[in-house]
Amino acid sequence: MTSPDPAPHRTLHDALVQERAHHDRCRTALAAMVDGADEQVVIGENASASGADAEVLGYQLRSQAKAMHELPEGPLFFGRLDFGAGEHQPLHIGRLRISEHPAEPPLVVDWRAPVSRAFYQAGARDPQGVAVRRRFGWAPGSRGDSADLAGLEDEHLDRGESRASEIVAREIERPRVGPMRDIAATIQPEQDELVRGDLTLSVCVQGAPGTGKTAVGLHRAAYLLYTHPQRVRRGGLLILGPNRTFLSYISEVLPALGETGVRQSTLRDEIARHPVNGVDDDRAAVVKHDVRMAEVLRRALYARVTTEGIDSLVVAEGSYRWRVSVGELTRIVAGAREEEPPYAVGRERVRTRVVRRIRDQAERRSGVRSNAWVQKVSRARAVTAYVDAVWPRVRPEEVVAELLGDPEVLAAAADGLLDEDEQKALLWAKPPRSWKSARWSAADLVLLDEVAGLIEHPKGYGHVVVDEAQDLSPMECRAIARRAAFGSVTVLGDLAQGTTPWAARSWEKVLGQLGKPDAVVVALTTGFRVPRAVLELANRLLERLDVAVPAARSLRGDGELRFREADGDLPAAVVGAVRDALGREGSVGVVAADGDADRVREALRAAGIEAGGADELGARVAVVPASVVKGLEYDHVVAVEPAAIVEAEERGLHRLYVVVTRAVAGLEVVHGRPLPF
Repeated sequence: MTSPDPAPHRTLHDALVQERAHHDRCRTALAAMVDGADEQVVIGENASASGADAEVLGYQLRSQAKAMHELPEGPLFFGRLDFGAGEHQPLHIGRLRISEHPAEPPLVVDWRAPVSRAFYQAGARDPQGVAVRRRFGWAPGSRGDSADLAGLEDEHLDRGESRASEIVAREIERPRVGPMRDIAATIQPEQDELVRGDLTLSVCVQGAPGTGKTAVGLHRAAYLLYTHPQRVRRGGLLILGPNRTFLSYISEVLPALGETGVRQSTLRDEIARHPVNGVDDDRAAVVKHDVRMAEVLRRALYARVTTEGIDSLVVAEGSYRWRVSVGELTRIVAGAREEEPPYAVGRERVRTRVVRRIRDQAERRSGVRSNAWVQKVSRARAVTAYVDAVWPRVRPEEVVAELLGDPEVLAAAADGLLDEDEQKALLWAKPPRSWKSARWSAADLVLLDEVAGLIEHPKGYGHVVVDEAQDLSPMECRAIARRAAFGSVTVLGDLAQGTTPWAARSWEKVLGQLGKPDAVVVALTTGFRVPRAVLELANRLLERLDVAVPAARSLRGDGELRFREADGDLPAAVVGAVRDALGREGSVGVVAADGDADRVREALRAAGIEAGGADELGARVAVVPASVVKGLEYDHVVAVEPAAIVEAEERGLHRLYVVVTRAVAGLEVVHGRPLPF
């Protein structure tokens, strides 16, 4: 903020001096808070309490101290609210609460606190009691030195003043190298509404490229942890990303917001009972991910439950013989099946009810039996043998291996569900001798998890954030639904970016498969990161995609879109495009069809340009296969031979849509063949 008028210039200078002094005071207070957390650990270890209570207290205090020490360096506040006369004292807004004493007013208010909401939601039409909203401009890459406070903007809402913030624009458009950063300082009103949704509310965000849907999901997780700390941590919070590269990219966002210890994982890692060392052809993978497989697996599992050929059960106790008839046994098994409990629970219900029949006989004969007597009968060899015969103990691997290895078992389970060609696609060409030597594919892990969920419900989470959800198969949705059965979900994605063979065409279907059919679907269409020219190109592709999503629009009029024809030498054209991009500030992502990525990297190396991979987040230049670029972003993207990207897979146009929308400053399309736009 500058002005030719010396008086306003002095006012700005004085304000900066005051704010820098306040930041120094905050820095001192934060250091005292860290020391205080360490001191509390020592006090807690010396506190007199029962063993269990002392252990819990010690864990909580150590966790708090660890989190304080792991806070990343950086500015301690990014905004300030001044209220009207007689209202609150001015409030500085930052990533965490800072105070000199718990009983005193805070020096900095956490951005998630209710009073901070006005920073994001207040406007000239609805000031919400705010007289002046101040934003602070910090030097790029600042580690929190007060001298890095370089400017500020004041918006006088009480005077009806409303204008676009240059500080926010610069922060959004700032070149990006390395992991994703938090957006606490730049959250927009429509994003804030989603972030602050209630814990019990399941939300689906259909977000066009550059609208910040991933950031919204992560900030919503941080908000829920702040607002409902006990409930969320007791139930657990899970962040699911599409791959480990993506998780590396977002890994620093929650710690920057003061939240550590949150589980961030991929669905494959969550359900991995075995390493993936098998490969399915496309046909087999599609069938395995089809929702009909849930019923096929259920049939295959419960085909093991049978009362055929059983005799009456006799349990000897001294000179007595307690007998349960075949008819009673059959009714017990049928009753347990009708209740549809998890398989393991049903097995124990059969045991319990059989023992109850025996107990009733014994008590009619000679009085009440003790619990020890009941336990003894439950473990009796005859009872256990009967339960094993009618409701056998089973592993998920045994069920799936038998299903995929035995045509007769598969035909019985798939009757009326899968046709002959689909069954043939599922069968292993060379079945292993046993499940222990099976080579499991990625799709097999989903089948194993389905059976495991039928046998025993998995541990659930209080809240699950699912990113890139448009690529989930129905069977993958079921795996997530089992883990969110008693909690809520935040679903993030873009139907236009669906690239798997089973990618969703509508959110309603996905939400139903996730067990959250009543979730609210909200569309974000305003792009803050992707330049207008790039989004206009993407919207031309969008018209050819089989999805009903609104076109995106960008608030950014800057950015470049260029096309470079190879003239017979594609590698040389790529090298030229990368050299031009290196002449600008920021990261460079060179995205090619998977089969071309190694050749592109070699061409760059031969030209003296070192390029990292997608997982090397600090690299200035990265060569990225098109299949793993989803969710990432680069200041400059060089898209290599779009026709090859489209031809590489069934939903190639969707993949190309993803590729071109990774650019946040400039996009150069290098091609030797006609463009598929």
